[in-house]
Amino acid sequence: MILQSGHEVRLLQGTLELFPSLVADMDAAKDCIQFETYIFDCTASGEDIADALIRAAQRGVDVRLAVDGFGTGPIPAPLRERFDAAGVQLQVFSAVSQLALLLPRHWRRLHRKLCVVDDEVLYCGGINVLDDFYDPNHGALTAPRFDFAVRAKGAVVEQASDNMDKLWWRMRAVHDARNRRISSAVADLRAAGVARTAARLSDAKTRGMRAALLFRDNLRNRARIEKAYLRAIANARQDIIIANAYFLPGRKLRRALILAAQRGVKVRLLLQGKYEYFMQYHASRPVYGALLAAGVQIHEYAPSFLHAKVAVIDAYVEKPWATVGSSNLEPLSLLLAREANVVVEDAEFAQDLHRRLELAMEHEGELMDPQGFASRPLRQRVLDHIASAIMRSLIWVTGNRY
Repeated sequence: MILQSGHEVRLLQGTLELFPSLVADMDAAKDCIQFETYIFDCTASGEDIADALIRAAQRGVDVRLAVDGFGTGPIPAPLRERFDAAGVQLQVFSAVSQLALLLPRHWRRLHRKLCVVDDEVLYCGGINVLDDFYDPNHGALTAPRFDFAVRAKGAVVEQASDNMDKLWWRMRAVHDARNRRISSAVADLRAAGVARTAARLSDAKTRGMRAALLFRDNLRNRARIEKAYLRAIANARQDIIIANAYFLPGRKLRRALILAAQRGVKVRLLLQGKYEYFMQYHASRPVYGALLAAGVQIHEYAPSFLHAKVAVIDAYVEKPWATVGSSNLEPLSLLLAREANVVVEDAEFAQDLHRRLELAMEHEGELMDPQGFASRPLRQRVLDHIASAIMRSLIWVTGNRY
């Protein structure tokens, strides 16, 4: 992983900070908008994003929207008609039914959340097009979902645009092939293989934050995000804070956290405390015991759903490290899904994220007591181990080791 200087990266918390900034940039777009998301839901403030995409397309901006076929599901007919009328180009990544998910080949999802505007601005993070006070499965929420994204300028913008462009044309080729438009499919594959060559000399010469954009896919970037975490944890000197929605680290990550705690690094985890899904809630708990025994602090976020996928290490030391993205620390993200994380080495950025996470732990998190965890009810322990066994069996079915 090579971090480049010349970046401007701003931290955004929740849709209350992200959506207004995103809408403003899309309303100012002149040439193109590339947008990818796992969930696209137009309830409440989510409609603001749909409207901004439509406005941009109506004034001639090339608008491309890619959504995951499981996370988003069928696009409502009225919205699809509005997109078509305005010229918003929509593609669905691997549309499947719940029954189809019984086949492991359908578990590779488009989970990243990216937006590039005019090849000048990148948005990347864990926030879907989904209002913070609404959940598709649970309805209205009394407190906002806890999540982060970044707005970035610099070399990472071109990297994101190139990657998104290639995926877009591959998806087009698959669509054309399925509809027996072979000549179009071949042309789309050729387009996917063409990388942009425009250089950002002004960015390279500008002093600014050091940053990198990390992708996780199933070809050349199978373990880039996990390796970045492992390297940063191994180099930690003072403290580590990780906030992660679905936390089931593999053997290497668990060992890295335990070794960090044992050498005196203060390791704190902010994890999901509100029950959302059976597997994600219970499967992670069997790994807590070894972490707590090593001195790792675990805080459970209680007011609402924690959806963040962020970390900050040594924020107040010489070489701070932070990451914001879409990747959970669990097997679906680290072994199967398409993910994207921005890594930043900048004191001001790291300290901003550090402060926000500390506030959440102190005022909205519940510190887990090691003795209380060890003596939790038998029924809960049984459910934890059943969920863990199912998850590990599913990993084995995919042919992966974790």
